[in-house]
Amino acid sequence: MKFNFSILLAAAAAAPQALAHYNFERLIVGSTVTGEYEYVRRTTNSNSPVQDVTSNDLRCNVGSFGYAATTKTYKVTAGSTVGFTIRDYIGHPGPLYAYLSKSTTANVNTYDGSGDWFKIYELGVKDFATYTTSMTWLSDGFKNYTFTIPKAIPNGQYLLRGEHIAVHGSGSIGGAQFYLGCAQLEISGGTGGTPKPVGKIPGIYSATDPGVYFNPYWPPVTNYTMPGPAVYKG
Repeated sequence: MKFNFSILLAAAAAAPQALAHYNFERLIVGSTVTGEYEYVRRTTNSNSPVQDVTSNDLRCNVGSFGYAATTKTYKVTAGSTVGFTIRDYIGHPGPLYAYLSKSTTANVNTYDGSGDWFKIYELGVKDFATYTTSMTWLSDGFKNYTFTIPKAIPNGQYLLRGEHIAVHGSGSIGGAQFYLGCAQLEISGGTGGTPKPVGKIPGIYSATDPGVYFNPYWPPVTNYTMPGPAVYKG
């Protein structure tokens, strides 16, 4: 019985979700939703994920730096509510994040994301699995999501990175799928501070991290370790 249930879960996940790719295309600031790729860097891989955690593409997605110069930079105040829309919706299970990286160049549209990143938001498991029910995630089916920019950060230009890690294929190394996009921001009104912990991208994830490489179907998942650094609360 246990074996049959595990096979059923794996089959259900593999078939319809093969077409459930998505991307981050519009910036949300307060009640404003910007144009498609107006403030978010466009990518060249359509809605496909990044799966190599050692690739520079993990910063802002494939080909996105080529669009940085033509992407606008949105002026926001620290403490504001911001976010991303998702085309078409989050169709795979897994955790949802947001990161910031202060530009190391005078203009963020010349910044490649090679500096320090810190996490400002995460959303994980809703219900863990049992022998008769599968694990569910708080981000299941999301078409958009919002969060708050911390107040205790230095003023300046930043990349804001949205990311969802799809774990339906995480039973094999390299099977996790990273869906992501970066918006360009100029943040004012911050109180300073030193965001931490920080890390480089690539570098914050390993292909063998317990939240990236695990069997999401069997045995029932009863705990989960969120990948990456802890959230900076500011």
